[in-house]
Formats: sequence, C-alpha cells, structure tokens
Amino acid sequence: MSSGVLIAGTSSDAGKSLVVTGLCRALARRGVAVAPFKAQNMSNNSCVCGDGAEIGRAQYLQAQAAGIAPESAMNPVLLKPGSDHRSHIVLRGEPCGTLESGEYVNGRAHLAAASFAAYDELAERFEVIICEGAGSPAEINLRAGDYVNLGLARAKGLPVVVVGDINRGGVFASLFGTVALLDDEDRRLVQAFLINKFRGDAGILQPGLEELTERTGVPFAGVLPWLPDVWLDAEDTLEVASWRRDDAVGGELRVAVVRLPRMSNGTDAEALAAEPGVDVQVTTDPRAVASADLAVLPGSRATVSDLDWLRRTGLAKVIMDRVGRGAPVLGICGGYQMLARRIDDAIESGRGPVTGLDVLPVQISFGANKMLGRPLGVWRGRQIQAYEIHHGVAQIAGEAEPFLDGCRQGQVWGTMWHGAFENDDFRRAWLAEIASAVGSDWSSDPGAPGYAVRRETMINTLANAVEQHVDLGLVLAGTRVAIRL
Repeated sequence: MSSGVLIAGTSSDAGKSLVVTGLCRALARRGVAVAPFKAQNMSNNSCVCGDGAEIGRAQYLQAQAAGIAPESAMNPVLLKPGSDHRSHIVLRGEPCGTLESGEYVNGRAHLAAASFAAYDELAERFEVIICEGAGSPAEINLRAGDYVNLGLARAKGLPVVVVGDINRGGVFASLFGTVALLDDEDRRLVQAFLINKFRGDAGILQPGLEELTERTGVPFAGVLPWLPDVWLDAEDTLEVASWRRDDAVGGELRVAVVRLPRMSNGTDAEALAAEPGVDVQVTTDPRAVASADLAVLPGSRATVSDLDWLRRTGLAKVIMDRVGRGAPVLGICGGYQMLARRIDDAIESGRGPVTGLDVLPVQISFGANKMLGRPLGVWRGRQIQAYEIHHGVAQIAGEAEPFLDGCRQGQVWGTMWHGAFENDDFRRAWLAEIASAVGSDWSSDPGAPGYAVRRETMINTLANAVEQHVDLGLVLAGTRVAIRL
C-alpha cells in the first residue's frame, strides 16, 4: 500500500495547491492523520513555523487544513529566486547557499536526498501524505533530476492525479499531452485526471471525459467547480480580483501595492484586501501608485536590485512625490529597507553600501545570518503576532515614532514584520488612521468576518467542493487510507 498520493498539474497554477488543501481538510474531517508535502517549492512567498523553520506559504496553509502544526519536513526544499539565474536555497527551513540555473538539471542530488528523507519522516508519523507537484510532470527536459513530480512518485510508489485548469482553455489537450509525454513507467503511475475551475453544467463535459479516458486509459476523479470566494496564499501569481469586496461601510480606501520584480510575501496585501471597502491593486502603473490613498512597497528577495528598478521605472520618484505631499506610504521588509537612508548589502546583492530613498531615519546592514521568527508586539494597545524573514537589520538613526519593530515619520511607515496585518484589531485601527489622513470616510465594518475566519471559511469551502465533486476513493486508491473512505 502506498503512503501517499501525488497531486500533479498540467502547468503551474493549475490548482494543485487548492486540491491538496481541500483533500487535507476533507480527510482530517474523517479522522485521518494526514499531512501535506511538497518536495521542492520555488516561491518567494513563505512563512515561519513555530520552531523557526521557513517553508512555502501554501504548505503552511495546507498544514492548517490538516489540523496539524506546520514543519520543515512538509516543504524540505524552498528555492527563492533572487535573479533569473540564481535561487537561494532554504533546506529544512534554514538558508543553505544558492542554486545556479546551470545546476538545475544535474546539481540537485543533495536536495533530492533531503526531500526523500523528509517524506519518510512524515510517512512514519501520518497515515497518508498528500503531495503537491511543481510546474508540470511533463517537463521532459528536467525529468532526469526530478524529485518533486514523477521522480518522487516513482521513488515512493505514489499514485498520481493530474489536475487541469479548464478556465485557461484547452484542458483536454493539456491532460492528453501530459500523459503522452511520459515514458511508460511514469505513465503507469497516473491514476486519475481531475478538472478544476469549471463554470456551468458539468454534464456537457461528459463526452470529452469519456473519449479522453478511452484514449489514455485514465479515468476522471471529478470536476471541481469555479469557487469565486476561494483565495489561496499566493505563490505563482496574485489574483487580485478574488480579493475585492463590494460590501463597503462608508467610503472606499484605495491601496496600490507596487509589483516589484522580485516581490516576496505579497500575501501581506491579502489581509488589507480582506476589509470591506478596501480596494487593493497590485500594479506597476505610476498613475495608480500616485493616485492611491495608500502606496505599499512590499517585501523583496532582491532589495537592492528592486530599488534600482524603482528608480529606472520612475516609481521611486512617484514614491518621493507622495512623501513630499504627505500621502501615506507603507514599506514592509524589503520595502521598508528601500525607504532607509542607506543599505549596506554585501550578502544578497554583494553591492555594499548604496543610497536608499532616504525618507526614514534608518540604516540597513545585511548580515550573513537570516532572521527567522514569530515576534509578538503591541501597537496602541492592540496585540500583534507576525513573522519575520530577512537578512537586513534596521537601525533607527534619528527621531521617529516607533511602529511595530520599525518606525513612522509623518505618513511614511516601515516594518520588517510580515503578517502583522492579519491581526484584525490592528489592521482595522491602522487603516482607519490612514483613512483619516487622506480624508476618506471609510470605516471598518465590526460585523465583517476577520482574516482568520475568512481563511477557515475558504478551507472549508474547498473541502466541501472536494467531498461533493471528487471521487475520493479513486484519488486515494492504493493508499493506506483507501479502505476507510
């Protein structure tokens, strides 16, 4: 019997994370001891576990869906792109050097070994492991060194379910093409297909489902509907439309988040967008950044490089103009570092001292050790729990009002902390101050569900859809829990 199942996808963002999250909650409801697993995640959106280990945001959320504490074994390898040719390696939750683009095919044997060992640890403690693939299993140029898709499935004897996103179009071709590109041994592991994001009457798909099964020998485990109220902690993209809320109390508050080239933990913007009447746009449009009530410089995995990009695009001038006229600006982690007087970075970029935007009295020094933690704080009597992931250390070198771990001067605010705005009381009070500063009559709705409640509702919505539309017996056939379904 297999210890788990691999949820693969025809492409990135096909719905693998969504399906794994729904499966984890659906199985946990049945009393199954279930854990998520992703051997390698390439993403700049991560979170810090209770033990200080850094893992991908999706696996953190999937652990919540499974009702267990997140841990490094659930995402043993996290690659954080710092440029088009280099990724920073996080191995079992800790920094572990870099991976150059030329090493991607043949330079990951040590990462594969660590991932397989992590899987075995989980398999000893849980009844079933729901594994998430990465990209597509049909990336034949990478198959020789693969350990996250069919390389993992073959090593651990996992059945494979391939998910296709029908909203993109061409779902039958993408499913057929995926299995057609696999060699015979890999193809035999494909146990089922699953279609995601369908709108309308699923009955009209039936002839196509039957024809594709006849051609491939692979049955369909179900068709998941389009779920407009589901938003997942982002990895590949930021689907802004899913955040927007129309049930505003009072006026609207417009927020422009600058889409940096190496943006990290853009999920901070999700918490702001959770508030009714707060319209969050992730953008590179200077006009949108200039006209918004609040401009946000989010985290970055390449602070100095992204600061150069701000200057080249003219967005740095837009931010400076906002500061000059007292329009609110918020910097989070890398964005906070950009607002400093000086950044001394011999670690991330190797550039040494560079001049920041010089709008906060702060000096940034990059250290070799990454700061990982889950700090607690208070802002004007409101309790805050957050997490931090950074090499840059901020030293406040002038008069400024304290703000979380950072500072505020005028309407410029800066903090290293991610996740602070997930705290409902703090978020609502801080946004009310921004609204007052810009003359908006926006106010928070005390009856609106909080961020954590919305996330739980989302997880349960996913699980409900999985239970209603997916054949769990087929998905988990051959695993240790199949007889319990």
